Amino acid sequence: MPLFYRLAPYPALMRTLLRKEISGFLSSLIGYIVICVFLITNGLFLWVFPMDFNVLETSYANLNGLFMLAPFVFLFLIPAITMRSFADEKKSGTIELLLTQPLTDFQIIFAKYLAGLILVIFSLIPTLVYFITVYYLGFPKGNMDMGATWGSYLGLLFLAAAFVSVGIFSSSLTDNQIISFLIAVFLCMFSYLGFEFIYNMAFFGKIDLFIRSLGINAHFTSMSRGVIDTRDLVYFLSFISFFILLTRLSLESRKWEK
Repeated sequence: MPLFYRLAPYPALMRTLLRKEISGFLSSLIGYIVICVFLITNGLFLWVFPMDFNVLETSYANLNGLFMLAPFVFLFLIPAITMRSFADEKKSGTIELLLTQPLTDFQIIFAKYLAGLILVIFSLIPTLVYFITVYYLGFPKGNMDMGATWGSYLGLLFLAAAFVSVGIFSSSLTDNQIISFLIAVFLCMFSYLGFEFIYNMAFFGKIDLFIRSLGINAHFTSMSRGVIDTRDLVYFLSFISFFILLTRLSLESRKWEK
Protein backbone atom coordinates (compact mmCIF):
# COMPACT_ATOMS: atom_id res chain seq x y z
CA MET A 1 0.00 0.00 0.00
CA PRO A 2 1.45 3.42 -0.92
CA LEU A 3 2.82 5.47 1.95
CA PHE A 4 0.31 8.28 1.26
CA TYR A 5 -2.65 6.01 1.98
CA ARG A 6 -1.06 4.71 5.16
CA LEU A 7 -0.49 8.26 6.44
CA ALA A 8 -3.77 9.74 5.21
CA PRO A 9 -5.87 8.69 8.27
CA TYR A 10 -3.49 10.48 10.67
CA PRO A 11 -4.61 14.07 9.94
CA ALA A 12 -8.24 12.93 10.27
CA LEU A 13 -7.49 11.37 13.67
CA MET A 14 -5.72 14.54 14.78
CA ARG A 15 -8.71 16.65 13.72
CA THR A 16 -11.01 14.32 15.64
CA LEU A 17 -8.86 14.66 18.76
CA LEU A 18 -8.70 18.43 18.27
CA ARG A 19 -12.50 18.69 18.01
CA LYS A 20 -12.87 16.43 21.06
CA GLU A 21 -10.62 18.68 23.15
CA ILE A 22 -12.37 21.90 22.11
CA SER A 23 -15.89 20.50 22.50
CA GLY A 24 -14.95 18.93 25.84
CA PHE A 25 -13.90 22.33 27.16
CA LEU A 26 -16.84 24.26 25.72
CA SER A 27 -19.37 21.64 26.84
CA SER A 28 -18.41 22.22 30.47
CA LEU A 29 -19.49 25.24 32.49
CA ILE A 30 -15.92 25.96 33.54
CA GLY A 31 -14.99 26.68 29.93
CA TYR A 32 -17.40 29.56 29.64
CA ILE A 33 -16.61 30.76 33.16
CA VAL A 34 -12.89 30.99 32.39
CA ILE A 35 -13.43 32.97 29.17
CA CYS A 36 -16.01 35.26 30.80
CA VAL A 37 -13.71 35.92 33.75
CA PHE A 38 -10.96 36.97 31.34
CA LEU A 39 -13.22 39.37 29.44
CA ILE A 40 -14.97 40.78 32.53
CA THR A 41 -11.68 41.30 34.40
CA ASN A 42 -10.11 43.16 31.49
CA GLY A 43 -13.31 45.12 30.86
CA LEU A 44 -13.61 46.30 34.45
CA PHE A 45 -9.99 47.42 34.69
CA LEU A 46 -10.01 49.07 31.26
CA TRP A 47 -13.35 50.88 31.39
CA VAL A 48 -14.78 50.95 34.93
CA PHE A 49 -12.23 51.03 37.73
CA PRO A 50 -10.51 54.45 38.08
CA MET A 51 -6.96 53.12 37.82
CA ASP A 52 -3.91 53.56 35.60
CA PHE A 53 -5.26 50.83 33.30
CA ASN A 54 -8.47 52.78 32.60
CA VAL A 55 -8.62 53.92 28.96
CA LEU A 56 -10.94 56.83 29.72
CA GLU A 57 -8.66 58.13 32.48
CA THR A 58 -5.65 58.50 30.19
CA SER A 59 -4.96 61.30 27.72
CA TYR A 60 -3.96 59.00 24.87
CA ALA A 61 -5.86 56.64 22.59
CA ASN A 62 -4.11 53.34 23.23
CA LEU A 63 -4.64 49.89 24.67
CA ASN A 64 -1.55 49.80 26.86
CA GLY A 65 -3.70 48.87 29.84
CA LEU A 66 -4.93 45.73 28.11
CA PHE A 67 -1.44 44.59 27.16
CA MET A 68 -0.14 45.25 30.67
CA LEU A 69 -3.03 43.48 32.37
CA ALA A 70 -3.73 40.53 30.03
CA PRO A 71 -0.45 38.63 30.73
CA PHE A 72 -1.26 38.56 34.46
CA VAL A 73 -4.78 37.31 33.74
CA PHE A 74 -3.29 34.68 31.40
CA LEU A 75 -1.12 33.46 34.29
CA PHE A 76 -4.30 31.95 35.76
CA LEU A 77 -6.59 31.66 32.73
CA ILE A 78 -4.33 29.42 30.62
CA PRO A 79 -3.48 26.92 33.39
CA ALA A 80 -7.25 26.64 33.96
CA ILE A 81 -7.72 25.85 30.27
CA THR A 82 -4.91 23.30 30.01
CA MET A 83 -5.07 21.62 33.43
CA ARG A 84 -7.39 18.84 32.20
CA SER A 85 -5.50 18.05 28.97
CA PHE A 86 -3.60 14.98 30.18
CA ALA A 87 -4.52 14.98 33.88
CA ASP A 88 -8.14 14.13 33.10
CA GLU A 89 -7.06 11.39 30.67
CA LYS A 90 -4.88 9.83 33.38
CA LYS A 91 -7.53 10.06 36.07
CA SER A 92 -10.23 8.49 33.88
CA GLY A 93 -7.84 5.83 32.53
CA THR A 94 -8.35 6.85 28.90
CA ILE A 95 -4.69 7.82 28.52
CA GLU A 96 -3.82 4.18 27.72
CA LEU A 97 -6.45 4.04 24.99
CA LEU A 98 -5.27 7.37 23.60
CA LEU A 99 -1.64 6.26 23.43
CA THR A 100 -2.59 3.08 21.55
CA GLN A 101 -4.21 5.07 18.74
CA PRO A 102 -2.31 5.18 15.40
CA LEU A 103 -0.89 8.59 16.31
CA THR A 104 2.57 9.50 17.49
CA ASP A 105 3.07 11.11 20.90
CA PHE A 106 3.93 14.35 19.15
CA GLN A 107 0.67 14.33 17.17
CA ILE A 108 -1.35 13.76 20.35
CA ILE A 109 0.50 16.52 22.18
CA PHE A 110 0.21 18.92 19.25
CA ALA A 111 -3.55 18.31 18.92
CA LYS A 112 -4.07 19.08 22.61
CA TYR A 113 -1.71 22.05 22.40
CA LEU A 114 -3.51 23.47 19.37
CA ALA A 115 -6.88 23.02 21.07
CA GLY A 116 -5.67 25.00 24.09
CA LEU A 117 -4.29 27.75 21.87
CA ILE A 118 -7.52 28.00 19.87
CA LEU A 119 -9.49 28.40 23.09
CA VAL A 120 -7.20 31.23 24.17
CA ILE A 121 -7.67 32.90 20.79
CA PHE A 122 -11.44 32.62 21.33
CA SER A 123 -11.02 34.65 24.51
CA LEU A 124 -8.84 37.24 22.74
CA ILE A 125 -11.09 37.90 19.74
CA PRO A 126 -13.76 39.83 21.73
CA THR A 127 -11.07 42.27 22.92
CA LEU A 128 -11.00 43.64 19.36
CA VAL A 129 -14.12 45.53 20.46
CA TYR A 130 -11.83 47.50 22.78
CA PHE A 131 -9.54 48.25 19.83
CA ILE A 132 -12.44 49.50 17.68
CA THR A 133 -13.76 51.62 20.57
CA VAL A 134 -10.39 53.27 21.22
CA TYR A 135 -9.90 53.76 17.49
CA TYR A 136 -13.11 55.82 17.28
CA LEU A 137 -12.46 57.61 20.59
CA GLY A 138 -9.18 59.01 19.26
CA PHE A 139 -9.03 62.64 18.21
CA PRO A 140 -8.89 62.75 15.31
CA LYS A 141 -10.48 59.34 14.73
CA GLY A 142 -7.86 56.60 14.36
CA ASN A 143 -5.15 58.64 16.09
CA MET A 144 -3.38 55.69 17.72
CA ASP A 145 -0.12 53.85 17.24
CA MET A 146 -1.29 51.01 14.99
CA GLY A 147 2.16 49.39 14.77
CA ALA A 148 2.53 49.14 18.55
CA THR A 149 -1.06 47.92 18.92
CA TRP A 150 -0.78 45.08 16.41
CA GLY A 151 2.72 44.26 17.66
CA SER A 152 1.30 43.99 21.18
CA TYR A 153 -1.48 41.71 19.97
CA LEU A 154 1.08 39.50 18.22
CA GLY A 155 3.24 39.50 21.34
CA LEU A 156 0.22 38.56 23.46
CA LEU A 157 -0.55 35.70 21.08
CA PHE A 158 3.01 34.36 21.33
CA LEU A 159 2.95 34.80 25.12
CA ALA A 160 -0.31 32.82 25.26
CA ALA A 161 1.19 30.13 23.02
CA ALA A 162 4.16 29.86 25.40
CA PHE A 163 1.89 29.58 28.45
CA VAL A 164 -0.20 26.89 26.74
CA SER A 165 2.93 24.79 26.16
CA VAL A 166 3.76 25.12 29.87
CA GLY A 167 0.20 24.17 30.81
CA ILE A 168 0.20 21.08 28.59
CA PHE A 169 3.50 19.96 30.13
CA SER A 170 2.21 20.51 33.67
CA SER A 171 -0.91 18.47 32.90
CA SER A 172 1.24 15.58 31.69
CA LEU A 173 2.96 15.33 35.09
CA THR A 174 -0.05 14.40 37.22
CA ASP A 175 -3.58 12.99 37.22
CA ASN A 176 -4.80 15.77 39.53
CA GLN A 177 -6.14 18.85 37.74
CA ILE A 178 -5.60 21.14 40.74
CA ILE A 179 -1.96 20.13 41.04
CA SER A 180 -1.57 20.59 37.29
CA PHE A 181 -3.07 24.08 37.61
CA LEU A 182 -0.73 25.05 40.46
CA ILE A 183 2.39 23.74 38.68
CA ALA A 184 1.44 25.61 35.51
CA VAL A 185 0.78 28.86 37.41
CA PHE A 186 4.17 28.62 39.12
CA LEU A 187 6.08 27.83 35.91
CA CYS A 188 4.27 30.53 33.90
CA MET A 189 4.84 33.09 36.65
CA PHE A 190 8.52 32.25 36.91
CA SER A 191 8.96 32.30 33.13
CA TYR A 192 7.27 35.69 32.93
CA LEU A 193 8.46 37.44 36.10
CA GLY A 194 11.21 35.29 37.64
CA PHE A 195 14.03 36.32 35.32
CA GLU A 196 12.98 39.98 35.63
CA PHE A 197 13.23 39.66 39.40
CA ILE A 198 16.71 38.11 39.18
CA TYR A 199 17.78 40.83 36.72
CA ASN A 200 16.57 43.61 39.03
CA MET A 201 18.57 42.16 41.92
CA ALA A 202 21.75 42.71 39.85
CA PHE A 203 23.59 39.76 41.36
CA PHE A 204 25.37 38.54 38.24
CA GLY A 205 26.97 41.68 36.84
CA LYS A 206 27.74 41.39 33.14
CA ILE A 207 25.36 38.53 32.49
CA ASP A 208 22.32 40.24 34.05
CA LEU A 209 21.02 41.27 30.62
CA PHE A 210 21.42 37.72 29.36
CA ILE A 211 19.43 36.41 32.33
CA ARG A 212 16.70 38.96 31.62
CA SER A 213 16.58 37.78 27.99
CA LEU A 214 15.71 34.27 29.20
CA GLY A 215 12.36 35.54 30.49
CA ILE A 216 9.16 35.95 28.46
CA ASN A 217 8.53 39.51 29.60
CA ALA A 218 11.62 40.93 27.87
CA HIS A 219 10.54 39.55 24.49
CA PHE A 220 6.86 40.40 24.97
CA THR A 221 7.84 43.98 25.80
CA SER A 222 10.08 44.13 22.74
CA MET A 223 7.26 43.02 20.42
CA SER A 224 4.87 45.47 22.09
CA ARG A 225 6.91 48.34 20.68
CA GLY A 226 5.71 47.36 17.22
CA VAL A 227 9.09 46.08 16.01
CA ILE A 228 9.09 42.38 15.14
CA ASP A 229 12.60 41.16 15.89
CA THR A 230 13.69 37.75 14.64
CA ARG A 231 15.30 37.10 18.03
CA ASP A 232 11.93 37.42 19.75
CA LEU A 233 10.29 35.01 17.30
CA VAL A 234 13.13 32.49 17.71
CA TYR A 235 12.86 32.79 21.49
CA PHE A 236 9.12 32.05 21.58
CA LEU A 237 9.35 29.19 19.10
CA SER A 238 12.26 27.70 21.06
CA PHE A 239 10.40 28.10 24.36
CA ILE A 240 7.29 26.38 22.98
CA SER A 241 9.33 23.58 21.38
CA PHE A 242 11.22 23.02 24.65
CA PHE A 243 8.07 22.46 26.70
CA ILE A 244 6.45 20.31 24.02
CA LEU A 245 9.60 18.17 24.07
CA LEU A 246 9.38 17.96 27.88
CA THR A 247 5.74 16.86 27.53
CA ARG A 248 6.77 14.14 25.11
CA LEU A 249 9.46 12.95 27.52
CA SER A 250 6.90 12.96 30.32
CA LEU A 251 4.57 10.71 28.30
CA GLU A 252 7.43 8.41 27.29
CA SER A 253 8.50 8.05 30.90
CA ARG A 254 5.08 6.53 31.59
CA LYS A 255 5.90 3.80 29.08
CA TRP A 256 9.31 3.20 30.63
CA GLU A 257 7.72 2.66 34.05
CA LYS A 258 5.85 -0.27 32.55
